[in-house]
Amino acid sequence: MSSNLTPSAIRNTFRYTLAMNHKQSIEYADDDTESVRTLIRLRSPSLLFGLFLGIAISFLTSQFEQVLSKNIQVAYFLPFIIYMADAIGTQTQSIYSRDLRSGRASFHRYLVKEMALGLVLGMVFGIISGFIAEWWLKDTLLSLSVGFSMFTAVTSAPLIALLITEIMQLVHEDPAVGSGPIATVVQDMLSVVIYGTICSILLL
Repeated sequence: MSSNLTPSAIRNTFRYTLAMNHKQSIEYADDDTESVRTLIRLRSPSLLFGLFLGIAISFLTSQFEQVLSKNIQVAYFLPFIIYMADAIGTQTQSIYSRDLRSGRASFHRYLVKEMALGLVLGMVFGIISGFIAEWWLKDTLLSLSVGFSMFTAVTSAPLIALLITEIMQLVHEDPAVGSGPIATVVQDMLSVVIYGTICSILLL
């Protein structure tokens, strides 16, 4: 009797089986079934790590005091750039974590698509941000700084979120719990460095 399974179907079944076996070794944080004590144990490590990296963001920001003191309008756009990069990274992290748990995720496919997505969104949001800054403040160099910074931060956000989520999965940690706080704070640090560096180059 001939089998109806194609080679592609066999590969997909094998990958799904591996994912399910790997999934069983990960302790997931589930509010429906776990106690508060267990949830604190599972969620605290990544949050504490994020706390210390968050403090580092304050030190990083202080390194750009010179450009901030020269043009206080630089500060207007820092939360905006940080938020947009975080929002896009959070989308990637949430979608990939969901698919990891279902066993359907392919890291390579996600990597290619998320890099393309970040590039497209970075260009769109960078152009829009630059035009808004120019319309509002009539400062061409600052507008260029905002546009280039938005492009760079948004382009990098999906990649960072994807890599950190995959690392959490590989070290047998719940990706939904571990990757969120860590990816967010890493992206925040990178956004501060990107914006501060570009502003320093163009405005000083």
